[in-house]
Amino acid sequence: MSPTKNESTENAFPPQEIHYLKDVRIGSNKPEPFYQNYARDVPIAIDLGTSTWRVGLTNSTEPNNVFPGIISRHRDRKALKTLTIIGNDVYTDAALKSTTKTPYDGPLITNWDYIEYMLDYSFEHLGAESSDGKLHNPIVMTEPITCTSSQRKNMYELLFDAYQVPKVAFGLDSLFSFYANTNGHSTGLVIGTGNELTSVIPVIDGKALMTQAKRIDWGGDQSQLYLSKLLSLKYPYYPGKLNQTHTTNLFKDFCYVLENYAEELNHILDMDVLETKDIVVQAPVEVPVKTETKKSEEELAKQAEKRKEQGKRLQKQAQQKRLEKLAQKKEEWEYYTKIQEDNAHLTADEFENVLLDAGFDDLADFKKYMASLDRTLKRAAQQDNEGNEDDAEDAALDPTTAWPLADVPDDQLTEEQIKEKRKQKLLKANFEARERNRELKRQEAEAKSQLEKEQQEWRERDLDDWCTHKKLHLAELISKYKDTQKMLASMKDRKSAAAQQRMKNIADLANDEADSTSTASRKRRRNANATIDNDPNDTFGAKDEDWNAYREITNQSLEEDMEKVNKSILEVEEELLKYDPTFHHEDTFAASNSFDWKNLVLHKFIHGPRPNITIAMQAEGLSPDEIANHPDIIKKNHQIHLNVERIRVPEILFQPSIGGLDQAGICEISSDLLRKRLDGNFLSGGQSFAMAQNVFITGGLALLPGFKNRIERDFKSFLPLGTKLNVRIAQDPLLDPWHGMCKWANSEDSKIAYVSKEEYEELGPEYIKEHGLGNACIF
Repeated sequence: MSPTKNESTENAFPPQEIHYLKDVRIGSNKPEPFYQNYARDVPIAIDLGTSTWRVGLTNSTEPNNVFPGIISRHRDRKALKTLTIIGNDVYTDAALKSTTKTPYDGPLITNWDYIEYMLDYSFEHLGAESSDGKLHNPIVMTEPITCTSSQRKNMYELLFDAYQVPKVAFGLDSLFSFYANTNGHSTGLVIGTGNELTSVIPVIDGKALMTQAKRIDWGGDQSQLYLSKLLSLKYPYYPGKLNQTHTTNLFKDFCYVLENYAEELNHILDMDVLETKDIVVQAPVEVPVKTETKKSEEELAKQAEKRKEQGKRLQKQAQQKRLEKLAQKKEEWEYYTKIQEDNAHLTADEFENVLLDAGFDDLADFKKYMASLDRTLKRAAQQDNEGNEDDAEDAALDPTTAWPLADVPDDQLTEEQIKEKRKQKLLKANFEARERNRELKRQEAEAKSQLEKEQQEWRERDLDDWCTHKKLHLAELISKYKDTQKMLASMKDRKSAAAQQRMKNIADLANDEADSTSTASRKRRRNANATIDNDPNDTFGAKDEDWNAYREITNQSLEEDMEKVNKSILEVEEELLKYDPTFHHEDTFAASNSFDWKNLVLHKFIHGPRPNITIAMQAEGLSPDEIANHPDIIKKNHQIHLNVERIRVPEILFQPSIGGLDQAGICEISSDLLRKRLDGNFLSGGQSFAMAQNVFITGGLALLPGFKNRIERDFKSFLPLGTKLNVRIAQDPLLDPWHGMCKWANSEDSKIAYVSKEEYEELGPEYIKEHGLGNACIF
């Protein structure tokens, strides 16, 4: 038994790899440990990230506590207490995850009570001890670039008034990371990619040049939110719900940065590229277990009947369109005939004005259009009317006695008999014509019967050879149909060869009369009063061949050829469907034109490089309920295909306009900074030269594949030829800010950067000490 169409299609495409949707935070979900080596007077480094907090004493090489910056408040109704759950402890219970909150709004803190809870949590896990209610450890803390004075003021008040810390220093996480990866006095260009923003900061001899620093309001949080919106638009009827954790994991796991975004975007939906780039993500779903029952013969017969009906439906659509077109032309014929009759009393010029209002160019255009309608309707009537109504009358006639005067000479007849003779000769001629038509039809029927007999013998003798011959003939007909279709389409392009030939035919037709030197032409030119209606020498149209000129300059002949070829295609397909077991309804020309998923951009964008199994099941004749409850359909409905989104979301860092930001990208900002805002000297000893040799990338987005290569490619595009470029990524883009804080707190550079409690009380919360790794004091 030969395989079915669906089986062969499935064998042509191997199954794609399935990735399962992660509903857990990337990182440790274990309870936070308690530090056992607490010591007084040792600085505490707190990387106060909007996504993750990293807290630890600087006498350790790694932070003691790394936990998400989230909080959840749970009301215990039995104990009548409200519990505050922080960090990874939130993920231990599903009810807590539903009430998760954050103290941030963008990069800024908006809920200081939550911050105080989280600081209490941090100090408790560090094992902080005090007999006088004071925290006896200096604090080194990060803050966002261009931090507002109100933010720093509230943090001063919280640390100095609530915790009584001895001194505090603030800095930028990206600069601390740069400090951890250098000797502390290096020159370079720092690109920091955080959860809420991205910054580009030039550093000269270990000190940030904050007056030239730039920030882009785009980070990891905006990226996951943008990805969530893209997937919502892509799958508006997705049955599940994607939360922030889902989209964050999708972004971190599958997105990557391209070296040439525009080039790959043009080919991302090509079948060969999509085969490797399309990612299938399966969301958890419960598929009901259904015992398979063998279908009865009756059910199988019903399914086969449904498949036949579905296959024929597409063939009938073309016939229906032709009938609708014919009905429309009949209505137009009646409408314009009525206009002609209603305006019969008008002169030629007045009637031409009426035609101009109706949309015709002139009277000739109207006559040509009416002649075309008349031919179309007559041809359709001739095809439909097989002459059956005259068969009964002709059968009752006796040709020898029906027209007694037809062969009698006129000199033997009276005038009345001569008139009657003319009628009888006309009736006799019509009868003979019908007889000839009936004879031709009989001969055609005999030839058709003989051909069918030969075909039947051929099928019985060698069915495979017959099927091969028919398929080759079908391929020739389809090729001819497509060529004619292309010819019709090329007529719309005035620069095409077909359109140029048409214009040449029109010009030749117009010049035939003007260039003629015949006597009749000279007479017409001398007759100045002759018009299109009263020219006695105008004999155009007297012969049927004259109208072929219009067929050459219109699409009428092409449309007729398409109809004939389409009719032949349907006849051959009907034979193959009847006798060829390997030819199915989905193999027909109508079905192939109705849906070709490989050429549909929307299908590949949503479903990836695989056919839609729903359509395949419909072709098998399954009912809508069976399709909706099928396990494969249920799984498919809970799948997400990531293709264009994988490159589009990270590209916003380089083209913020994609995400709706009216800002420049990383490389555009860097180009302006190195070439214009600094000294622009790319020779040895210049600032721009030194920074090009030390481009430093840090932050969570630096982990995206291809980020470094994209920076190198874009920098080479604007740097002078031959400029030495060195781009590097932090050893640990996530933890290096804390490592830099630890290194800086134990160095001599930090001693002059702290704001003590006494200075705070004397100078107020607006006071700030500038240092090489922090914000500038700008009023």
